[in-house]
Amino acid sequence: NDPTVLLLPTWSIIHSRFWKAQVPYLARHHRVVTFDGRGSGRSDRPAGAAAYVERQYGDDAAAVMDATGTDQAVVVGLSCGATYGVHLAARHPDRVMALIAVGPSCGFEIVVPEREQHLWDGDLDTTEGWAKYNRRYWLEGDYDDFLRYFFSQMYPEPHSTKQIEDCVGWGHEISPETLADTTAARLGCDGVTCEPIDAVCQTVRCPVVVVHGTDDRIRPLAYGERLAELTGGSLVTIEGGGHGPFGRDPVFMNRLIRDVVARARPDLPATRKTWTRALKRPRKVLYLSSAIGLGHARRDVAIAAELRRHHPDLQIHWLAQDPVTSVLAEAGETVHPASAALASESAHIEDECADHDLHAFQAIRHMDEILVNNFMVFDDVVEAGHYDLVVGDEAWDVDYFLHENPELKRFSYAWMTDFVGWLP
Repeated sequence: NDPTVLLLPTWSIIHSRFWKAQVPYLARHHRVVTFDGRGSGRSDRPAGAAAYVERQYGDDAAAVMDATGTDQAVVVGLSCGATYGVHLAARHPDRVMALIAVGPSCGFEIVVPEREQHLWDGDLDTTEGWAKYNRRYWLEGDYDDFLRYFFSQMYPEPHSTKQIEDCVGWGHEISPETLADTTAARLGCDGVTCEPIDAVCQTVRCPVVVVHGTDDRIRPLAYGERLAELTGGSLVTIEGGGHGPFGRDPVFMNRLIRDVVARARPDLPATRKTWTRALKRPRKVLYLSSAIGLGHARRDVAIAAELRRHHPDLQIHWLAQDPVTSVLAEAGETVHPASAALASESAHIEDECADHDLHAFQAIRHMDEILVNNFMVFDDVVEAGHYDLVVGDEAWDVDYFLHENPELKRFSYAWMTDFVGWLP
């Protein structure tokens, strides 16, 4: 009876793969529905701006809910997707349990001078900066240059090259002509009349949580503040964050969605929990052993044996994947059941070197959604397990995401690696 989570499409410049860091984690706890918005991915690309009005995207979401047998859902939208979520919540109030609006790109009357000095549908006297956001530049100039500039503004945080590369690649999967149609609809060009969004926001009755980065260079924080004000919603700001926290701060966003979904349940089941006083707790270690090379497993089993020699009452739980689990089973070790939810790192590496050529750095960069998934599994385990020590042998995901989310480090941590210095 857990709520369904509906992850809405955003502006058609990217398709639903932008949710890749959310779906695996959320789907372990809830039913998750995603779809490509019209004009992107595997959805149709109707011609003309009239096909891309914002209200239509909200109706599309309702149609997807019908087709998937979804009576109600917690709805999550990024940028333009936040606007689509507002329309869905306003037109179908009984179907939206809560709305999470991230970096809302709603059509509020808010002045953004650095963007508004250039006309989207006008002639160009420069191609620098936001002048690239121009119909003629997309159709007749340098569409790739626009994509690279736009996504560099979407991800202003340091070390965001992977997120930018992903989005530029996805942006090339939609034609400039279709992207121009979607933009003309949003701006009220080509015979389209824009529906004032302020009045629509005021009709939303479900709980609303607005999330906005203070360094959002696509839509400034004032947009998020305005949406929260009009809907009576809560506002969560990400200090130093840009327009794409789902890609750049996936752990924070995944946990935020989890918490909102938990609060949205109207029928919270009765639970029974036990809290053990500190002096009654056995000492516990969570051990992560890399599946890439069995040398790690043999070394780790030997280290575990030495730990027990010094502390005979020590409990060691292993978070590991095949083929390491086979080595652990032979040694009589206890593999944590959550290990079954880990995405396979070894399968990914095998796939990367299928042509007998492995670029180690790129292989790890391409493993980004696997690393997010596996860290979220780890985070669930340590949150529930009260471990005194975590040992990570080549646990790159744990080391990186604890660096990015230091408040989640609630234990002593020992990390062993012979490969240091990379950034996602």
